[in-house]
Amino acid sequence: MRFDKHGCDWRGAGRGWAGFDPDLSGFMSKMAGHLRGGPFRSGRFFGHGDLRLVILSLLEERPRHGYDIIKAIEEKSGGMYQPSAGTVYPTLTLLEEMGLARATPDEGGKRVYEITDAGRQHLAEHRSAVDDIFSRIARTGAGLTSDAMQEMNRAFGRLARATYSQASHRLDDHEFLRGVAKALEDAAAAINTLATRK
Repeated sequence: MRFDKHGCDWRGAGRGWAGFDPDLSGFMSKMAGHLRGGPFRSGRFFGHGDLRLVILSLLEERPRHGYDIIKAIEEKSGGMYQPSAGTVYPTLTLLEEMGLARATPDEGGKRVYEITDAGRQHLAEHRSAVDDIFSRIARTGAGLTSDAMQEMNRAFGRLARATYSQASHRLDDHEFLRGVAKALEDAAAAINTLATRK
């Protein structure tokens, strides 16, 4: 059963979102967006004020277009997070209003953003916070692509395929469906118990 037939935006065609096989990727990406707790698309990847510092740090490297900033953040997160234009451009506007960045049109009329002296001073004052943010991004990317995480993803994939492939053929068998639900609840409880042991 494929979950991406409605056009869910999952990353990594042929590979799947965060290591899940493509059959599950659309579903997982959609759920992350609905729950707004997933670290990849929800805008919660950064804490309050973090994105401003990240963008300033990128502008310190060189002047950039807004799209270039979006792609740079995606690259630095190992492809695990891409901020939306609706997040990045208002942040750039705020940085302009704060006097920390300025924008000038390029030859094509697009706005190019660069850091100001006040922005460099602000960044220097918050250097430890910037370093912590990028360290966290690196740890998150490494954790999500680790062998252990991939093993867990594959196991979850087998569970999801077994659940939905069997259930889709037995929609009228309520006893079976309740049995599957009970098995899943037991698995969830076991995972929570395992987590409390750490």
